[in-house]
Amino acid sequence: PQAMHNSDPMGKTVYVTANGPGTRFTFDRRATEKLNPPRPTTLDGDFQYCTLHRQGMLLEVAINRPEVKNCLNPMANYELEAVFDLFEQDPELRVAILTGAGDDTFCAGNDLKPNEALWVPDSGFAGLTHRKDRQKPVIAAVNGAAMGGGMEIALACDLIVASEEAVFALPEVKVGVIAGAGGIQRLSRQIPRKQAMEMLLLGDTVTADRAMEMGFVNWVVPSSAVMDTARKVAAKLLSVSPNSIRCTLQTIRETEQFSDVVSAVRHPSKALNRVLNSEDMLEGMKAFAQKRTPEWKGR
Repeated sequence: PQAMHNSDPMGKTVYVTANGPGTRFTFDRRATEKLNPPRPTTLDGDFQYCTLHRQGMLLEVAINRPEVKNCLNPMANYELEAVFDLFEQDPELRVAILTGAGDDTFCAGNDLKPNEALWVPDSGFAGLTHRKDRQKPVIAAVNGAAMGGGMEIALACDLIVASEEAVFALPEVKVGVIAGAGGIQRLSRQIPRKQAMEMLLLGDTVTADRAMEMGFVNWVVPSSAVMDTARKVAAKLLSVSPNSIRCTLQTIRETEQFSDVVSAVRHPSKALNRVLNSEDMLEGMKAFAQKRTPEWKGR
């Protein structure tokens, strides 16, 4: 910026990036590259803020910051954004499970430190809360406390398996802020309004059983069974047509804007045409008639 004041910038080439910690510009490409945090380009290798385990078509992701209750700082969010970008792009992967390292915390929210820049990548907290057009299901295996941003991450997933010891809260109102990473929007759409208001306005903690009663948790199991249960759910997802899953997720996204059910049903989604003209639909019908397990192609 100082160079812009000290000399006339007209006629100069400016290099601009709008990822990571915000919009940055320089007059030198190499300087711009140095300003941007490194991003993983493959799911192989070591990660600083998470651990990955790949098993066939399933990717298991664990937030790995147990020393701070798996709270996420900007660079952790940035790394997880890259992980889920690569997950979506990998044709061999179809389902992901997200959990937290250790046995008492899924994610306790934002890792706030004085004098540190606070930013999130375009895809949001954990690379999920602001992500658009996801085509593959993500299961939250909530192995402990999911507080604030941690609960918002779980709500952004498609299914939630929770430990009996897990607790959930959106306590932002108690410290003068709001659940701004999707907690307000998702909770008020996923469960009845009054139950959503209870959590959003009071900021109180609820148990896993209460969360399941409210309707935003699918399964509550003993703490020792959380990952095994999540893997069993993943296996069920892997047994059905990946094309049908993609088209179902797309139809949900496209019709969420409609309050009238008939308008939503009549919405001309391209997803339905893709299903009706898909190899998976033909395979499913043949397999049903022949009483055999379908061999999905995902197209």
